[in-house]
Amino acid sequence: MRNLNFMRKTTLLLIFSILVLASCSSVKTTEKAINSGNYEKAISLSIENLAKNKAKEKNQPYVIMLQEAFAKATDRDLARISFLEKEQNPANFEAVYNLYRQLHNRQERIKPLLPLRIFSSGREAKFKLVNYENNIIEAKENYANYLYENGVALLNDGDRDKINYRRAFDELRHLDNISPNYKDTRELLDEAHARGTDFVHLSVRNRTNQIIPRRLERDLLAIDTYGLNDLWTVYHSKKDRNIRYDFDLELDFREIEVSPEQVREKEIIKEKRIKDGFKYLLDDNGNYVKDSLGNKIKVDKYRTIRCKFYQFTQFKSSRVTGVVKYIDNRTKQLLQKFPIESEFVFEHVYADYDGDKRALDNSLLGLLNERLIGFPSSEQMVYDTGTDLKQKLKHIITKNKFRN
Repeated sequence: MRNLNFMRKTTLLLIFSILVLASCSSVKTTEKAINSGNYEKAISLSIENLAKNKAKEKNQPYVIMLQEAFAKATDRDLARISFLEKEQNPANFEAVYNLYRQLHNRQERIKPLLPLRIFSSGREAKFKLVNYENNIIEAKENYANYLYENGVALLNDGDRDKINYRRAFDELRHLDNISPNYKDTRELLDEAHARGTDFVHLSVRNRTNQIIPRRLERDLLAIDTYGLNDLWTVYHSKKDRNIRYDFDLELDFREIEVSPEQVREKEIIKEKRIKDGFKYLLDDNGNYVKDSLGNKIKVDKYRTIRCKFYQFTQFKSSRVTGVVKYIDNRTKQLLQKFPIESEFVFEHVYADYDGDKRALDNSLLGLLNERLIGFPSSEQMVYDTGTDLKQKLKHIITKNKFRN
């Protein structure tokens, strides 16, 4: 019983020590954050500990540190705002807006904890709380107007340069996020997107001496199955007369090879010893050996069986090679080209035997159920390369954009 009580006391002491050490470590981490100028971290650590129980004596250091970190963070932000406003640079509007929001949000995090008492002096900790709403509204309006003017300027200067239209779109979309329905932002967004979008025409060209299966060409041009369209690029396989296509994407077939139909034969000879009845055991003198009851002793009799196994493999392959071209329709220049190749293999295995098939392994027996089948046509073989070819074409397009 004494040992049990001793163990309990030891365990409680250990837990208490760990908690004290953890608490001391947290206080030191918060102090270090303040001394290194990382006031936001110090504020977060202090709030986290005080939110658990702000009335605890051991949490008093966090009250003092929160007061200090809050005051220093506020002074730093206000000084930064003052400097940025004196510069009178419109590019600073975003930073000023974000700093005022930061000042406001920091106060909102502390408010639920107030009031906070400092036990040693018997007074409440001081937090200078200011209403920044008007400052935020003014800064937001300045920033929104800056984004609007910048977006409009990019739209006006984007003649034949779709990158500027896309930059305009980014500015205006950001504006719409912070200030929805600002002036005619939505209409300008639609305009920027329309003018910044690239249209690409996909075509297949046959530069071989063989006919490409119509099904294969149709499948390769089924744009909807590729999932290629993105925010700035739209692919068409059928030209729209009302659209000016920025780029052409050509898949040129250069070579189509189909191998002859082949049947490869392989002969395997298998042997196995199997039981074949029994015989009576004889001693060296030719007499029957008997057991303790006088019965003749039987022993298994074995013989070797043999089987010839004939394995036939039907084989036929097709291979398609080509090149994918990126063409700028404005300059008529070849931008990039990528080799592309696909292969399809038809292979069918069947078998026959001569002899005792009990000599065959289980892995071979299954092939005896297979029979010779008809070879696919050359057209079907070329068509069957399409699945792999399509995936490779998609990979090329996905990894290599027309514009960076």
